[in-house]
Amino acid sequence: MSLSALGSSISDVEVTNISTHGIWLLVREHEFFLPYSEFPWFREQPVAAIIEVEEIHPGHFYWPELDVDLTEAMLEHPEDYPEIAQ
Repeated sequence: MSLSALGSSISDVEVTNISTHGIWLLVREHEFFLPYSEFPWFREQPVAAIIEVEEIHPGHFYWPELDVDLTEAMLEHPEDYPEIAQ
């Protein structure tokens, strides 16, 4: 028995991992780690709500069940947005 290669992704954004420390978000070819310490809205949420992410505009991501929206700039440089984790 042989396994065929997986097809290409139909989404430009997806959650690839959820751990006790945070989540990993794959955006096209780049993967971001979102630690709960900087992105606390994902802690203690149901997996179904975390993996349901949409790219509503290029570089703008939205989790409808959590009412959380983040930009690629916030993911790349969270230190520039200290108010996001308040």
